[in-house]
Amino acid sequence: MITNMDTKLQPLKGFRDFLPEEAQKRQWLEDQMVKVFEKWGYEPLESPTVESLELFEGEIGEDEKLFFKFEDPGGRKVALRYDQTVPSCRVVGQYADEITFPFRRYQIQSTFRAEKPQKGRYREFTQADIDIYGIKSPIADAECIAVSIDLYKSLGFKQPVAIINNRDLLAGIPYPAIAAIDQLKKIGKDGVIEVMQKKGISKKMALEYLNKVENLKPDEKIKIIFDYLKNAGLDESYYRFEPTLCRSLSYSEGPIWEMTISGYSTNTFAGSVGGGERYDGMFKRITGKDIPATGIAFGFDRTLEALEELNLLPNFDSVTKILVTVFSANLFDKSLEIANQLRQNSINTEVYLIPETKLDKQLKYADQKNIPYAIILGPDEIQSNQVTLKDLKSRTQKTIPSDELVKELSML
Repeated sequence: MITNMDTKLQPLKGFRDFLPEEAQKRQWLEDQMVKVFEKWGYEPLESPTVESLELFEGEIGEDEKLFFKFEDPGGRKVALRYDQTVPSCRVVGQYADEITFPFRRYQIQSTFRAEKPQKGRYREFTQADIDIYGIKSPIADAECIAVSIDLYKSLGFKQPVAIINNRDLLAGIPYPAIAAIDQLKKIGKDGVIEVMQKKGISKKMALEYLNKVENLKPDEKIKIIFDYLKNAGLDESYYRFEPTLCRSLSYSEGPIWEMTISGYSTNTFAGSVGGGERYDGMFKRITGKDIPATGIAFGFDRTLEALEELNLLPNFDSVTKILVTVFSANLFDKSLEIANQLRQNSINTEVYLIPETKLDKQLKYADQKNIPYAIILGPDEIQSNQVTLKDLKSRTQKTIPSDELVKELSML
């Protein structure tokens, strides 16, 4: 039976807690992303969790129903950050006089959508974005695509593929049809035609729109992007033209692309782990300034799910490398001295803080936390200026001089 206390202790639907093991995986992935982004010259940027609702209205398309919106205590209409692209336009527009262009930015923060909670869909989730502001040429789009491919190769995926199209090629096709065709891989041709008909498009026109899209050919912008990728040393197996890729965001324009992972079996997203586009028009609408903009948002959770599914995550030990045990209450200060010495040498060290606990229970605690080493500091060791270093994985131990401990641990 579920009690009120059980309900009180659960997070809200669509929101999640991350215990240390899961949080370590997420921190590792964020660190890997930052390494790749900064390798290409992108700089960090952050924006507030809450923005004016007006900032997002009219810019997202059919998914505006997913806004987390409310009135703040001052009576202002506000929304939780729906994505990071729209807020970054505001930030870059506000500080345009202080920013050096071209401006490369990355951002890794939570976004919020009032989704119906289900597997793979959450109401709070992390996105990792990269963007380039100030370059009109498709070379900027090409660099963002190259970074995308580099990221997923660096994470260990054998065959990440960027599928690429150009929204310019869809000129003359109304947005409701574009949004429907974007679902082709998920719902099939019959499903797409049905969706268009529900939006008031006749079956004849729906078939014409779909046929036109399926028979698109690469234009000059696509060719420029492909030339860049080739000259950047990327094999053609990492990217391809995809005529039916439409990107359902209403602000998408120019080159559009998605990152897909071969072997990633999720049905919800058809293997997609991120999507990008040019959005010069939206930037001008929001800021009144004519600054070209392009970039991609990576699904952090989808990427992590793909890493787990394909067994590409490393093994994570405890963040603590050493547990300094406490032999007895009267020797507690000696354990603190050893721990302080190790921390001053950047060795992650934990002291067992209940001096009355028996030694075997302290070692069991270290085992349960996957701490690889323990130090035993009893009267005999203190008398001889030594410590006993116990390897908890191999179940071996040795006694060494106290002043050689740091050197010994640095070799492990």
